[in-house]
Amino acid sequence: MTRDIFQPSGHIHFGIFFQGVNSGTIWKAPESGSQTDFESFRHIVQTAERGKFAAFFLGEGLRLREHLGRPHALDVVGRPDAQTMLAALAAVTKNIGLVATQNTTYNDPADLAHRLSSLDLISGGRAAWNIVTTDNAWTGANFRRGGYLDHADRYKHAEAFVETAKRIWDSWETSTGPARRVLHEGQHYTVDVTPRLPRSAQYRPVLFQAGDSPDGRDFAARQADVIFSAHPKFDDAVEFRRDIVARSVAAGRGANAVQIMPASEFILAATDQEAQEKKAWVRSLQIGPQQAIAYLEQFWGRELSSYDPDGPLPEIDPVVEETSETRGSGFHGAKARQLADQWRAEAKDKGLSIRQFVTSKTARIDATFTGSYTAVADHLAEFARVGAVDGFNISPWLIPTGLDDIVNHLVPELQERGVYPTEYRGTTLRENLGLETPVRSEESAHVS
Repeated sequence: MTRDIFQPSGHIHFGIFFQGVNSGTIWKAPESGSQTDFESFRHIVQTAERGKFAAFFLGEGLRLREHLGRPHALDVVGRPDAQTMLAALAAVTKNIGLVATQNTTYNDPADLAHRLSSLDLISGGRAAWNIVTTDNAWTGANFRRGGYLDHADRYKHAEAFVETAKRIWDSWETSTGPARRVLHEGQHYTVDVTPRLPRSAQYRPVLFQAGDSPDGRDFAARQADVIFSAHPKFDDAVEFRRDIVARSVAAGRGANAVQIMPASEFILAATDQEAQEKKAWVRSLQIGPQQAIAYLEQFWGRELSSYDPDGPLPEIDPVVEETSETRGSGFHGAKARQLADQWRAEAKDKGLSIRQFVTSKTARIDATFTGSYTAVADHLAEFARVGAVDGFNISPWLIPTGLDDIVNHLVPELQERGVYPTEYRGTTLRENLGLETPVRSEESAHVS
């Protein structure tokens, strides 16, 4: 096999994305569990491991999302510290990978490299780092240094950060030999460190990344092992794969060097009709009357509680020109007045009420697989056959039982089709994803 030609593996794996802060998790139903109790985390991670999931993925939120200047009361809010929670989960699991979302803007590379090495060691080589960046002053206010990083420089900063962390992990000449001193002088920090921990069983933590801009894709092609993508639809996924392969080869890496796991939601039942009925129930609980009005208020920048959720969109205009980061990443930077005109016209043309319109905008339409266990398994088998993705990172719509249908019914169907693992390949995350062991760089080998 040549390095420059992509070769499909013919298999897929699953990850679980425990979001913590979001509007898609149902919290009103009697079945809804806590987002912070350890039992919720234990239940869902052990269910995922029973289903041979490759990884358990924790999101990160560095500041509470706001609504009209106050903390947003209709969000699910949780997110205990990722590395603390993952260390606890390492003790109640054996094989599943443990992915911590950690920000390059508000961490120190030597400290974060040490903490990730700690998780990697105590888990037996199952740790991973989801690399994210932030540049806005609003989030940075929690760290007393908001707004110091220009938006255009966030990936330059992140790349220097990741390269420094990798040099720290690479600084061991052998598994048992001495570690070399690592020096870095950059625009935002200076590092002078000798690692205190040995390598783990998987050499170093696996690197995930989710940026989808051209700069984000290039960054992932150079640095990531796995991309947490936003392209789960088949044709879109195939095109995204082509793009990442081209960027990876251009960066001097192999065509198969970077794996792709798009975000996804699964709504399943024994028959297609039952699945559609379940989907309607899920959507009705995800977007209730309060959530529908609050969603528009995020863009209008004003109270809209006097409007009927089952009536037309407000005829009044937004009071803001552009939405700010305080509303969350999904709302940031929208041209509010222009958007309001477009939305009113769209809702009128389609005959949609406020609630129906908001449901259509917020539902994970592109990311949702709905149908019978057999139909969805057949569809996913096609992804595996052509290598459109390497797996799916699943956001359950119910905690902690949201994976039960997938593990109990979909996974066996995929295993029967020969596209999903029946056992873990090894004991480390790198082994279970089928990733190669990193090659120690020459730069790391000659660090003074």
